[in-house]
Amino acid sequence: MKQIQTFTSTYTADVSGVPSALYELGGMTIMHDASGCNSTYNTHDEPRWYGSKSMVFITGLSEIEAIMGDDQKLVDDIVDAAKKLKPRFIAIAGTPIPMITGCDIEANARVIELETGIKTLGINTNGMHSYVEGAGEALLQYAKRFTKKMPKKEKSVNILGATPIDFSVNGQIESIEKFLRDNGFDVVSNFALSCDVEKIANAGMASVNLVISSVGIKLAEYFKKEFNTPYVVAVPYGKELKKEILKALNNDKCEFVSDLKDKFKNEKIYIIGESVTSKSLAKAIYYKYGHTPVVISGVELGNTYHGDIVKDMSVRENVALEKQDYFAEDEDEIEKIIKDAKMVIADPLYKPIVPKKAIFVNHPHEGFSGRLFRKDIINLIDKF
Repeated sequence: MKQIQTFTSTYTADVSGVPSALYELGGMTIMHDASGCNSTYNTHDEPRWYGSKSMVFITGLSEIEAIMGDDQKLVDDIVDAAKKLKPRFIAIAGTPIPMITGCDIEANARVIELETGIKTLGINTNGMHSYVEGAGEALLQYAKRFTKKMPKKEKSVNILGATPIDFSVNGQIESIEKFLRDNGFDVVSNFALSCDVEKIANAGMASVNLVISSVGIKLAEYFKKEFNTPYVVAVPYGKELKKEILKALNNDKCEFVSDLKDKFKNEKIYIIGESVTSKSLAKAIYYKYGHTPVVISGVELGNTYHGDIVKDMSVRENVALEKQDYFAEDEDEIEKIIKDAKMVIADPLYKPIVPKKAIFVNHPHEGFSGRLFRKDIINLIDKF
């Protein structure tokens, strides 16, 4: 059966991606659910939960409310909480139950905004997709409401797609910022890990954007469309890839620096994970060891929302993936692809489906194994 995970885990859901993206921005994020999605998020998907505060709540949807469609209670409870807590903004994220009952998240958000006077984002997540869609849509909606048009500042950059789901909280984002500053770039903003809300409001002044995960793809396309800001897609792993990224950032065009292009040769080496970080790792491995791994992305590629290609954005069809790579969300698909693998680089929870003869390299991912291997996640920006 497809979409049944027998031996491996699943990636963080879209509903958890919303509070993860908005965690540090001073808003109030509400998961519309009975209860369950919140505990999964704060105990497994959110490493900041026990060290810093954020207003993330659950609506406590009851069975009778779900059956009768009592959206007024949802609105009243959020309005009451907002009046007491006075957040900068409100975000509502949907879960499987409101999807089944046909709850109109966006309409409720508009009602709440009218009653509170606080900007409210209605994000139609449903728990059926990965964090890429939830976090990507949350950052896109936030940018539309809070980012100003400003004169461009020469040699300045935004970092797009930073969440602890892909980068944990082990200093990787700080290392990326240092790399950029050390090479003469002014980091205007970071969407949105270890960030500053005022800097994010000024993100329109950046001369270029650096996209470090698929979460930032739609946001990058929005900045390109609204502010005419080009973007570069790659994570600065390794000395040679860093040189390529710096060269691309100084050009006035969009570029997927993580591409291997004609360098690829099939060696039956695979990296399983999010597309942008995995492609960047594959490129860094090529520069350091001469090998060209195939990437298998188990999460959406950043250019879709609920399965539809974004119609008004000229996103490359496969985003960070190339023709030799795979988009495979299901365990059985991945197992077939890697059946003859000589080496697999992936989260430890993928090991049960990796051939016994293959070399397995642990590469933990917060969005796949949660807190289990958090201490083993390496800051590859500094140590690769």
